[in-house]
Amino acid sequence: MIKKLSVILLATAFSFNAAAQDAVITIHADQGKYKINKEIYGQFAEHLGSCIYGGLWVGPYSKIPNTQGYRTDVFNALKELKVPVLRWPGGCFADEYHWQDGIGPRSQRPKMQNNNWGGTIEDNSFGTNEFLNLCEMLGAEPYISGNVGSGTVEELAKWVEYMTSDGDTPMANLRRKNGREKSWNVKYLGVGNESWGCGGNMRPEYYADLFRRYSTYCRNYDNHRLYRIASGASDYDYNWTKVLMDRVGNRMAGLSLHYYTVKDWSSHKGSATNFDNQEYYWTISKALQIEDVIKKHCAIMDEKDPDKHIGLLVDEWGTWWDEEPGTIRGHLYQQNSMRDAMVAALSLNVFQRHTDRIKMANIAQVVNVLQSMILTDTVGTGHMVLTPTYYVFKMYRGFQDATHLPIGVKEDSINVTGNKMFKAVDKKVPMVSASAAKQKDGSIIVSLANTSLDKAQEVELNLEGANAKNVSGNILTSKNISDYNDFAHPDVIKEVAFTDAKLKKNVVKAKIPAKSIVVLNIK
Repeated sequence: MIKKLSVILLATAFSFNAAAQDAVITIHADQGKYKINKEIYGQFAEHLGSCIYGGLWVGPYSKIPNTQGYRTDVFNALKELKVPVLRWPGGCFADEYHWQDGIGPRSQRPKMQNNNWGGTIEDNSFGTNEFLNLCEMLGAEPYISGNVGSGTVEELAKWVEYMTSDGDTPMANLRRKNGREKSWNVKYLGVGNESWGCGGNMRPEYYADLFRRYSTYCRNYDNHRLYRIASGASDYDYNWTKVLMDRVGNRMAGLSLHYYTVKDWSSHKGSATNFDNQEYYWTISKALQIEDVIKKHCAIMDEKDPDKHIGLLVDEWGTWWDEEPGTIRGHLYQQNSMRDAMVAALSLNVFQRHTDRIKMANIAQVVNVLQSMILTDTVGTGHMVLTPTYYVFKMYRGFQDATHLPIGVKEDSINVTGNKMFKAVDKKVPMVSASAAKQKDGSIIVSLANTSLDKAQEVELNLEGANAKNVSGNILTSKNISDYNDFAHPDVIKEVAFTDAKLKKNVVKAKIPAKSIVVLNIK
């Protein structure tokens, strides 16, 4: 019999009711069907704040150590992360970006004002060549977001030609003049971004016609085959998805979806590091709501595309808090705590469960913006710190291109009931979120996230259809859920070896500490 217990925190705002402290998980190791697309672990780099300038790029003459203008410390950290795909140049910036301003000799490139993000003046020293060369060096697929909001069909068509044509064509010859003989391998092309908002404030019917027009002139050159992505809905806008499925259908290879774990779209989103227990549980509940959103969008897509030829791409997701005090308004620089790491783990577990339809996800953003992997200090010689979210992505690397395994879970849960202050959340939050996959070498990788702030979980993993011999793992946790890494204390939160897992006769038993994320490798 499972013993019941209750935890009540600030009952006037939230109630938390927890059952027993144990979780029993059955992993069906012989029933895997769908590959977990590596692009689900994708990144997003927008011209926003210091994501590009001072984050990825400092230029070849900077005092900050660099490799061909790319920050060496950031580059090495991303290389270690095995970034599968990188989205650029936006975001809202994409629909005001004119690519020809960012090519040719850097000293001759015109400056521009970033009207979306703080009015910053940019010198366009980081453009198409710099981005695509970076992707090539990282081994990442480039994902280009094209300008539909303020650009022309001709402009986008010429950009595709510049990047992908190897023929004796005007744009290919312009690329050669700029020092690149061979075309880049550009597969992913977004036709606009957030066309319902900053990308043009369009109606879905109007955008659907624009997509049909713009995508027609984005040609496949030589051996390149574009994966054309339509600008999809913001979280709960199911009508946008319905209209695009009806009016565009298989003309698009993918459809995007944006979802942020944000308390309020006003100027008071809450602090990234100064929050209480009720705010933490609300955040976890809001993050997990993405699964309901995905299911509803997928159901609409299934009506027109039951064979799932069109991919769903969650190409913007993550937490969104107030900017750090003392930073530039509009640059969206925020710290990154253990709470953010938990959101990352839970979200990735959701994406993996729906890998039959989800073909890509891109967390916002890679450096210095929102829920970033890396924070940098551009003063002097510069400093870099890896965030807790970085370590989640590092620990989850083994899921890339692995085969998703179905699991059965009997577990504890927490009832989270919100009030008006927190936009009314009412949901059961699992105390243990889990996902499993079989890697190419036959080993099984399992992620376990204990969302409880104060209760360890005794977890039993039953491996059906496996012949396991040993288990190892890593853990990410901290003393407080609000802990974070900064330049003075860069190692407060980092992954370490996890030794509290025992294997016997295809059963793994592990004690997962409160507020921790564990990834096991079972061979």
